[in-house]
Amino acid sequence: MTSEKINMFVASHSKDFDMAHIPQIKSILEKIPDEKGTAILGMDLKSPTTVLIVSLLVGGFGIDRFMLGQAGLGVLKFITLGGFGIWTIVDWCTAISRTKKYNFQEFIKMTNMMGE
Repeated sequence: MTSEKINMFVASHSKDFDMAHIPQIKSILEKIPDEKGTAILGMDLKSPTTVLIVSLLVGGFGIDRFMLGQAGLGVLKFITLGGFGIWTIVDWCTAISRTKKYNFQEFIKMTNMMGE
């Protein structure tokens, strides 16, 4: 991809990733051909702020876990009512970092598919 497109992607999604991953993201994007890069530019990433708000409002029901593709943990959290509240409080503190990690993993999956 061109450096202009890479910079546009990083600027528009920097809040969705951990800052430590940005150099690696740039490095990966440099290897993607422009014709395949369009799919990456349009990636639908989870907003860490949205996941935090959902966690704060209805996290005891496991909805925040479902949003991040963790259906098994979502069901378990729902059944235990957020681990009797303790799990819910822990998730409030980790929602943003878990979302950024999820986004990075989705980015890696998408770029791996581009390489095939």
